[in-house]
Amino acid sequence: MSSQEQTQSNAELEIETEIQSERSDRETRADEPVLEVRELDVHYGDERALQPVNADIPEKKVTAIIGPSGCGKSTFLRCVNRMNDQIDVCSVGGELYFHGKNVYDDDVDPVALRRKIGQVFQRPNPFPKSIYDNVAYGLRIQGKTDDLDTRVERALRRAALWSEVEDRLDESALDLSGGQQQRLCIARAIAPDPEVLLMDEPASALDPIATAKVEDLIEDLAENYTVVIVTHNMQQAARISDKTAVFLTGGELVEFDDTTTIFENPANQAVEDYITGKFG
Repeated sequence: MSSQEQTQSNAELEIETEIQSERSDRETRADEPVLEVRELDVHYGDERALQPVNADIPEKKVTAIIGPSGCGKSTFLRCVNRMNDQIDVCSVGGELYFHGKNVYDDDVDPVALRRKIGQVFQRPNPFPKSIYDNVAYGLRIQGKTDDLDTRVERALRRAALWSEVEDRLDESALDLSGGQQQRLCIARAIAPDPEVLLMDEPASALDPIATAKVEDLIEDLAENYTVVIVTHNMQQAARISDKTAVFLTGGELVEFDDTTTIFENPANQAVEDYITGKFG
């Protein structure tokens, strides 16, 4: 084995060892909900967008949020890392606990919160920078510049993109395909090592092949991160999630249970009607 190959092999071993260590640390809390939602409601001005929501979101699992358009799915997702703070007419009531701390307490810094709860949006939004600089962006902002090359490589490996871009890191991220751009955005989101990853329709703008890659990636990510995904695709929710929350008209969380139960034996007739296509 050449010295270059040995160096690469050692780097891969170090990254895998670090991933396994983080996985072990998080498994010690696997039985605890990472997010506890209590009577959470949302208004846009005088219009109620979300009825009071109560739910416990488990750690290191994939939780899917489904429901018809306009039912409050994305509104709920934005509450988790306080993205709704950026909407002037939006008001949020109730409580949302992250590891036992209400994220809406006055002493919580939303920017610091988003370092722990990252987000990936519907359409890929890479920065007009190189592939490397896209992934390194958040790390540099947070001052995590020690061993930057290793951190960037680790994020790209976790996003299942490293083998496709390792010899073109200096090229523009805008030259990547749509599916690659979305996986790059996932790499950028996980590079600072958040605990929770929010995903708002991450595959809706992708072709079936790219969608399959993102779905496979989401299942892999759940080994190290708590993933909460909004999707209009019920088949996708059934394929990749452990838990499913069903929101229906009026912003009401109608049922939240194991995904198998939701799709095979829902407790609520309205959920069964939605799942079977009778409305929505």
